[in-house]
Amino acid sequence: MLPTWHMTIDCLKRIERKVLGKLEIAIIASDMKKELMAQFCIAYCGILSKHSLCATSITAKYISDATGLKIERLLTGEQGGEEQIATRVAYNEIDVLLYFRDTRDTSGYEGVCAELLLACDRANIPVATNIATAEVLITALERGDLDWRNFINPTSEYNRKKKA
Repeated sequence: MLPTWHMTIDCLKRIERKVLGKLEIAIIASDMKKELMAQFCIAYCGILSKHSLCATSITAKYISDATGLKIERLLTGEQGGEEQIATRVAYNEIDVLLYFRDTRDTSGYEGVCAELLLACDRANIPVATNIATAEVLITALERGDLDWRNFINPTSEYNRKKKA
């Protein structure tokens, strides 16, 4: 269990991101899609750099090596990185999920993938599972079309003022 002060610092960081208009973007890419994800992030580096990013470990390395973007590295998918993102989704700490999956993948992670996508559906978190949908989400993000996430996220400036 983390000390209370550590939890308070994490809470303040999340609040700061919402006040500054930064959204939390989680990124996952199957082994066969890591290069495609890196290329996608190169193309949209300018937009992604304005937001807070987290990704499973190896995907984060691919992206940061290719783009120089600052990305919070979670565990690898095999070690529970997808579960870490699912937990953040459950606590409404993720605003967008980019999840490039290999549809031919038979590694046994289908259950984890299905649970993660179901959690996003329950929390109304936009998800892109392929490059076409990811481009739509990222351009919508740039236009401000996803600003509504600030209103439903409990740590947003809007909801903190409403509670006061």
